[in-house]
Amino acid sequence: MGLTYPENFEEKTGFDRIREMIDKHCFSSLGRKQAAEIAFLTDKDSIERLLCQAEEFRQILLAGEQFPGANYYDPDEIFDRLRLEDTFAEPEVLLELKLSLETILAIISFLSRTNDSDLPKYPRLSELREGFSIDGKLPETINRLIDEKANVRNNASPALAAIRKQKNELYVRANRQIQRILNEGKQQGWIRKDEELALRNNRQVIPVPVAYKRKLRGFIHDHSATGQTAFVEPEEVFEMNNQVRELEADERQEIVRLLKRFADHIRPMIPELRKAYHMLGQMDLIRAKSYLALDMEAMKPKISDEARLQWINARHPLLFLSYKKQKKEVVPLTVDLTRDQRILIISGPNAGGKSVCLKTCGLLQYMLQCGLLVPMDDQSTAGIFRQLLIDIGDEQSLENDLSTYSSHLVNMKYFLNHSDERTLFLIDEFGAGTEPRIGGAIAESILTQLNAIKAMGVITTHYANLKLMAGKHEGMVNGSMLFDTEKIRPLYKLKTGTPGSSFAFEIAKSIGLPAYILDNASALAGQQDLDFDVQLQDLEVKKEELDSKERQLRQADDFLSELIDKYEKLHGEVEARKTEILREARKEAKDILAGSNRMIENTIREIKEAGAEKEKTRDARSKLEKFSREHKKDLEALPPPASKKSKKKQKPLPETDETDPTPVKVGDVVRIKGQQSQGEVAEISGKQALVVFGSIKLRTSLPDLVKLRKGATVRKSIKGHNRLSFDIHEKATKFNPDIDLRGKNSEDALKMLQNHIDDAFLLGMPQIRIIHGKGDGVLRPAIRKFLATVPQVNRYRDEHPDRGGAGITIVDFN
Repeated sequence: MGLTYPENFEEKTGFDRIREMIDKHCFSSLGRKQAAEIAFLTDKDSIERLLCQAEEFRQILLAGEQFPGANYYDPDEIFDRLRLEDTFAEPEVLLELKLSLETILAIISFLSRTNDSDLPKYPRLSELREGFSIDGKLPETINRLIDEKANVRNNASPALAAIRKQKNELYVRANRQIQRILNEGKQQGWIRKDEELALRNNRQVIPVPVAYKRKLRGFIHDHSATGQTAFVEPEEVFEMNNQVRELEADERQEIVRLLKRFADHIRPMIPELRKAYHMLGQMDLIRAKSYLALDMEAMKPKISDEARLQWINARHPLLFLSYKKQKKEVVPLTVDLTRDQRILIISGPNAGGKSVCLKTCGLLQYMLQCGLLVPMDDQSTAGIFRQLLIDIGDEQSLENDLSTYSSHLVNMKYFLNHSDERTLFLIDEFGAGTEPRIGGAIAESILTQLNAIKAMGVITTHYANLKLMAGKHEGMVNGSMLFDTEKIRPLYKLKTGTPGSSFAFEIAKSIGLPAYILDNASALAGQQDLDFDVQLQDLEVKKEELDSKERQLRQADDFLSELIDKYEKLHGEVEARKTEILREARKEAKDILAGSNRMIENTIREIKEAGAEKEKTRDARSKLEKFSREHKKDLEALPPPASKKSKKKQKPLPETDETDPTPVKVGDVVRIKGQQSQGEVAEISGKQALVVFGSIKLRTSLPDLVKLRKGATVRKSIKGHNRLSFDIHEKATKFNPDIDLRGKNSEDALKMLQNHIDDAFLLGMPQIRIIHGKGDGVLRPAIRKFLATVPQVNRYRDEHPDRGGAGITIVDFN
């Protein structure tokens, strides 16, 4: 068990409301009892087990699988009673027991399912069925004793069957007899025609006017409120009814005997049955936690057995659920605290979300270590802390004579005495509540000590001296809540790295405070304080601009590196194809020359044999000229021989003057074989190297690199690269993955689509959306048929029904 402070930690963070929500999702008191026992854990394996169980059940709910969800009965009270000899459970209780046992057996069967590898489909949940044994025939045993309406069956014993048969026969005879007497009284006129049999003392009686009660001999059980009617049991049926009562007593005695016999049968099983019902309670709690996780879109992050917070898109669960009802969005929070960056100092405007950030950290960390899924990305990493200490809100006490500031100091004393490197502390408005200069100094001293202890924490403040600490002390980092200076409103976004301005004058101006008041306040505050606030605002603007430029450059470099890779691949393919073409051309030329030689030889031989006759000589020359014309086009199609100048250009780069034969390592100056541009090796991973060519980073294989001798300088990247990077970036920023082809004929639409696919593939886009509409259904089949022929397309499918369905096709590239 871990340590939390103060005692009302759950109320301070809002976890008491989370516990109430879990309680409402539970089926039974079994689950609610275990929900009340949820506690702050520090053992990684225990936390991981609880989170995995909740995540597996969340997957069951998402998959729509039918998990047993009825008859979650708590038998603790009846088990306590049955432990004693000569006790029994009533039939109604046995029916509850039978139905809940069937649920337990169904859960065990569900958790016994395996996957294709013959391993448990839900491994963590399947562990819950271990550690106890239960008689699978027990529900059937109960079923033989009682029916579905909790009545003991007639055939439960021969004695019970005989008793009930005799009782029913007597009851039928008594009913016939009293009905006959009622009808006779109506015929004789001393009973009203509309009277029917009544029930008094669980016996059938006849309503008789008091004036005629002597007409009917029997036992008077009651009178009406007016005293005008007597309720009489005729003497003819009185004795029969007495016999029925005696048989009912015998019946009850036999039923009790049967119930005691069953209690004796089940009594040795109670310890194992308690374990089985404990599992049922666990499943009830896990189910409740998983339903709550679905409500607040919670997931399981990665768990680390060290103190760290690396949360991505974390949301305050209570705020998220509240906004969800109002159809509003919660701005997510990203926090990154590690050993080297362990204390986050958040500053910014009032009502800007600083306290919400603080409470989000406290509540989510507590939920996580209680085994609950949390609303953040599943790629987040969450650490484990032994102590969770918070100082949030006003803790002034009349009983202990403590002011607000005094209560803060009491909390700080506790923090200093109980913190270590596995502590997470959260302090709201650190240093506030007293004279600012003194309060700021005390807060700075306390924070310095907490940092020296290596405790991890998040604080909020408006004090400038605390904001400046991040630049003076290792382990501290500033954070600011962003503010829209144009619309004068907070953005509720946390940005780490820079302190935030309080924007006090801007907010005061926006709510209409008179200008002369603000001017006077500016003079009283002093120029130094105002300049510091202005500098903070300017610093934030400039940092945003630099971040934007850096993102643009990084994107351009990535695109250029990809294009270079594509170019080199294409160039290699062209070179390989060129060699093949030349080889084929040389072979074809040799065949043509060989044919020409044979033709000339044949012509000369024919001329010689003809004895230089003019006619035959003319025919031979005619055949030679025809052969020459037929092969002229083939000869013209052959590539021309390389000139000396072109050969000089293709001459490989000299690799003797500047090259170094030793292995390439980080920091070496290199160039790619066949290229002139020089770069510096920034990183080596296996047989791959990352080379920096100016502003361009290129990853290539080590064998393709030529190491240059020491003293060689890295040449600047050529201007063409910069221009190409700019053009690609501009094209990428203007590129829209969606293309609207509605209203186009098939031919025009396919041409536009081909160009769009070419651009998307060039820019490395993973996916595009084609809007073709549903209409007459002509354009969609044509597009699908065309996509099937495009080699770059990996797959295509309809958009989600809520976002266009069959009217939009999504295309994924290889």
